[in-house]
Amino acid sequence: MRRLATALAAVLAGAAALTPLAQAAAPAASPPDPAPGGPQRPYEPDVEGTDNIDTLDVTATRGPGRSVTVAFDRRSRAAEGTTPAGARRFVFLFDRSVSFRPDSFPTCARAVVEADGVAACPPGSLVGEGLGTWPDGSEHDVSVVNTRVDGTPGVLVVIPGVGSILEQTFERIRDPYYGDYGWAADEILPPSPVPPGERAGTTRFQLSFGATREDGGRTVGFVETTARPGDKLRFGLWSEFVTGQVVLPTATVRLGP
Repeated sequence: MRRLATALAAVLAGAAALTPLAQAAAPAASPPDPAPGGPQRPYEPDVEGTDNIDTLDVTATRGPGRSVTVAFDRRSRAAEGTTPAGARRFVFLFDRSVSFRPDSFPTCARAVVEADGVAACPPGSLVGEGLGTWPDGSEHDVSVVNTRVDGTPGVLVVIPGVGSILEQTFERIRDPYYGDYGWAADEILPPSPVPPGERAGTTRFQLSFGATREDGGRTVGFVETTARPGDKLRFGLWSEFVTGQVVLPTATVRLGP
């Protein structure tokens, strides 16, 4: 009995010693989808490719009334090689103090942009801007236009230089993100004739949300906040790539005057 007990103790001790190693070897879980109730992207199988290494900088600047301009600056590089993997979806996450007023601004239909460009949209419907940088070093201006996507408030992200019009819908954040964020701008990059493994991701993408106009005798912002200058605000960018990789860089910034 004494030998049996000694042998059993040795086995249990060995198992206990292996447990931390097994836990350390387990892959980290991907950040869960913050806006699963939005439009669904058509299924496309994962492909082999490099992991992307993403960073995020954000500025939030207070304007008239409660308006605020929020500017995202995402940088991406390939862990292997020179070209980041292409994206499937981006979900921009906004601090709980931030809200949107799309109904206070004119809208522009996608069909108008496709036919005649952003210049044909109603005055006041341009609510943001940006700049995209590709692996070959080329840069292309971006316009953000207020719209409705199948009846849901959102924006069009228009990149004339590459012939791209992307749709974002405003979605309420889902658990477990309630504590930090309130709203999401959910952007789907639809499948294209280019094979997923050959779609080049951008190396930098800058996108700002924010405009003001007079509505009902007062200045309103497309984006507004209840925070005061100097308060800390939290933002994030949940990103999914054609390889199946999901990342969530975040940024905590102080609201500028």
